[in-house]
Formats: sequence, structure tokens, C-alpha cells
Amino acid sequence: MSESLKEAALRYHAEPTPGKIAIEVTTPAQSQRDLALAYSPGVAEPVRAIAEDPEAAYKYTAKGNLVAVISTGSAILGLGNLGPLASKPVMEGKALLFKRFANVDSVDIEVDAETPEQVIDTIVSIANTFGGINLEDIRAPECFEIEKACIERCDIPVFHDDQHGTAIVTVAGLINALEIQGKKIEEARLVCLGAGAAAIACCELAISAGLKRENIRMLDSKGVIHSERTDLNEYKRRFANESSRRTLDDAMVDADVFLGLSGANLLSPEQLKMMAPNPVVFACSNPDPEIAPALAHEARSDLIMATGRSDFPNQVNNVLGFPFIFRGALDVRASRINEEMKLAAAHALAELAKEPVPAYVEEAYGASGLTFGPDYIVPKPVDERLMQLVAPAVAQAAIDSGVARIRPPQNELYANIVWR
Repeated sequence: MSESLKEAALRYHAEPTPGKIAIEVTTPAQSQRDLALAYSPGVAEPVRAIAEDPEAAYKYTAKGNLVAVISTGSAILGLGNLGPLASKPVMEGKALLFKRFANVDSVDIEVDAETPEQVIDTIVSIANTFGGINLEDIRAPECFEIEKACIERCDIPVFHDDQHGTAIVTVAGLINALEIQGKKIEEARLVCLGAGAAAIACCELAISAGLKRENIRMLDSKGVIHSERTDLNEYKRRFANESSRRTLDDAMVDADVFLGLSGANLLSPEQLKMMAPNPVVFACSNPDPEIAPALAHEARSDLIMATGRSDFPNQVNNVLGFPFIFRGALDVRASRINEEMKLAAAHALAELAKEPVPAYVEEAYGASGLTFGPDYIVPKPVDERLMQLVAPAVAQAAIDSGVARIRPPQNELYANIVWR
């Protein structure tokens, strides 16, 4: 960032009030009667109701629209392990996005713990306070263990957005990019540079969307993950195919898709030229992608490219997913966010990108003529139709897969939902 942008970012977080979120009162609190109802003695009545029936907490408290945004600070953005307190601005930012895009209230919680077990116990012990839990900026492989254990021990949705949010938006873009390039996902050969939480989640969801596991060549810092390696954890081992390929050069030959979730400038123009005709490149390292878009387009005029940056076309931005995924999950009181719900969100995003783009979206981005094609494979975050399409798709998938516990609200958003 430029010095002026750095200074502006610091001022933004400091003024007019430190931080980005606050708590507001939602009921009258002016008169003596108001206070008697809000606290003593009136508050005793919802207490008794909840003690008798825990589900009453959804009726008498904010639980049903409240998400905990939880981090250990062990993998903050691209900055690394800077500790729980340093992650607080990011978690507050996540809370801001929840409220701004889906009217979901959230509280950030930064956990200072020595082991994954301590993190798990902390989350499980406070889970009843919330309607859902968003895990964020927790390093791999600890994030897999923490999420898995919390899903098993909690009866509310637990969702690690670095994994699944990235995966949902990536797969939405991948579906559309392959369609534009005239390729079938079932036949596509994908190279994934990176084997962390996001990379593994992206590949797993792509498999759910039709990609064949044997067509994935995943690389970590030691090269291609293959069946003869003995240094793989259980998560990488899922992608250990039989192969004589060992390097990125080897892997890139005839690949249809490159997915980068690793680091800056790790893909060369020469390697890009090794790919099959009409390639798809997702260079998602932030702030600097695996290959600069200008270099990529210079090397291959036939490619479709996406990055994690807002100043290039086709930004893979998690805000396209998580607010609306939680909105749909909360509104049917889902017990978890499962693969069916993630895939439904990805397909809803992919379909929205094919719709005419409203003028207000183009104005917000200073663009004109946005239309489905190589430079527009996923929607823009300010598109108000995201709520209208993604949240109901997630809610319907929750119903169809048996994890929804209540009917959705009877409003326009869910007018076409079918309760089974």
C-alpha cells in the first residue's frame, strides 16, 4: 500500500470512534417500566421460559441472528502468526461485512490458547450464546481439527471461512470460466499450487461440483503431492495421486486450470505457456498474485484470469459468500453448513453472474458494459441480488439435506422455498 493509503486505513479504524462495530439497543429503554421489563424484575420471565425450553432462547434473545467471529490470530491475512489481539481489526471487519451485507449481528472473539484442544474447548463452552460460528485466520492443519471437532460438538453452524468461503466463490468462478472456455469440469485437469486450508477446501468442493480427484495435481513447498511421499498429513494425503510429475514445471504441462493459493510471483510466463489451450488461471495470493495479470495476459491471450484483488477483473472475494450463507442457515436454524449448502451457494453465484448487471453496480465500480464473459465470471459484492439468490439457495439446500430445523420466515426472500 502507498503511505497515504496506510495512513487513511489507520485513521479509518481510529476515527470517529475506535474500531468498526458497536452494540445498539433494539427495544425501548426510556421509562421506569421499560427498564423493569428489560432487566429486573421482568427479565425473570424469559429466563424461566428458556430454562424450561432452551429453544425459547431464539424467541426471547438475539441468539438466532448472532454469529461469533472467532480467531486465534495464527494466520492473519497474508501476514502470518501475529497473535490473537492483532487479529481483532480483521474480525471486527468481518462483523462489519456480516451486518452491511446480510444484516447479521456478530461479535468478534480472539482466543489466546496454547493448543487446538484449548481453542475447541473455548468455542464449545460459549457456543450456546450464538446462532452460528465463523472461524477465521486459523492456520493449517490446526484449523481442520478445530472446525471438525466444533462441528461435532456444537448444534449450530460452524464454518471456517478461509476454507469454505474461498472455495465457494472459487468454484462459482471455475464453473463459469470453464463454460466460457468450452470445457467440461468432469474432464478438466487442475494444478493447485498450495496445500493449505483454502487450497484443500477449494479442491474438495470442486470435486463435489464434478472435478475428478485423479485430475488434480496439488503441490506444497516440497513439490507435487504424490502417492510415494511419506511426509503427508491426512488432509494432503487425499490428493496423493500416482504420478511421475514432481515439479511445477511437470504439473503445468497440458493443465486446463491453475489454482494458486500460495505466494507472490511463483508462476512464470513460461510455465503458463505449458498449459492447454484456453486455460483458466486463479492466482489468488494476496496482496500479490502468483503471476501479475499483465504478465499472464501477455503470455496467453486465450486465458481467463481471476485474482483476490479488487483492482483486477474477477475478484475472488469471500464477501460474495459468507454473509448470505449464514443468512440462509440462520433463517432455517440449520444445525450445520454442509456440502450441499456450499454447493448450492456456488451454483447461485455462478448463475447470478449470467444475469444483466444493474446500473448501480457498474456505477459503484466505475465500469460500464459488465456482462458475463472472460472479465466477468463472478458477481460484484455490492450486487443486492446476492441476498435474494444465495440465501434462499442455501436455506433450500439445508431443508433438502435435512439439517434445517424450522421453516424460513414468511417473507419475500423465501417466497419460493419448498418445505419438505
